[in-house]
Amino acid sequence: MKRKKKSKFPAKYVLLIMTIFCLVIIGCSVKLSWSSTAANTVVGYVIIPMQKGINYAGGLLTDIRDNFVSKQELMQENEELKEELASAREELNQIQIDQDELKQLQVLYDMDQTWSDYDKIAASVIGKDSGNWFSTFVIDKGTNDGVTEGMNVIADGGLAGIVTSVGPNYATVRSIIDDSSNVSCKDLSTSDLLIVSGSLQSMNESGLITFSDLSDSDDAASVGDQIVTSNISDLYLPGIPVGYITEITLDSNKLTKSGTVATIVDFEHLEKVFVILQTKDSTTEDEGE
Repeated sequence: MKRKKKSKFPAKYVLLIMTIFCLVIIGCSVKLSWSSTAANTVVGYVIIPMQKGINYAGGLLTDIRDNFVSKQELMQENEELKEELASAREELNQIQIDQDELKQLQVLYDMDQTWSDYDKIAASVIGKDSGNWFSTFVIDKGTNDGVTEGMNVIADGGLAGIVTSVGPNYATVRSIIDDSSNVSCKDLSTSDLLIVSGSLQSMNESGLITFSDLSDSDDAASVGDQIVTSNISDLYLPGIPVGYITEITLDSNKLTKSGTVATIVDFEHLEKVFVILQTKDSTTEDEGE
């Protein structure tokens, strides 16, 4: 058997019936000359509650409308604030980028003034080996810019490394922290010679590299002394700052000392460098002539 569908009585019909009912009551009161007491009773029990209900419903609808309008306004204001915040963040990021670039240019300018006796070219680091440190890295200058193997690379006012291979528009640099790097240096305070060796293990452990073969002279080296490249280096131009002694230990032979050096160059955040456009060999030849 089919189930009968429940009839839905529209609300508008209820309102129509109530309106007709009210009109009938009003008509009866006029026709039959109801007493004021009877009319007041009907009004009190029927008309006034209906009026209150209608007023309440109207007020509720008004509140809903106002709330809807307020919500729409808040949503629009929220979107505008989001756009303003995004624009402000973009401007702030651009300011930070500009400040970083200005700082890098200032460092390059200072290095250019410090090494004004050498011809050099600025370059950007465009690649590196795996790991946290720039033990070997690639720059965006090559043979087209006059860069050749053996040229010294400086950054942050100190020795960064040496060019080991070159292409038309790029070059690979082995930094002084690489395990295969050994630089003949001297203590600027005592003029004692020593060998500064790269060590990624030491860099990972303490952020330092090592030195060895420092002579145990009477004019002893001390912590804090500056280390620079020496005149007898085969690969590096003389007098380029390398770093500062942080620890000294007397070797078991009682004749030499070894220890650690803090590099001047930040080998964790290399971005801009200078390539000195001459090699140690060419400098020696020029001096001989």
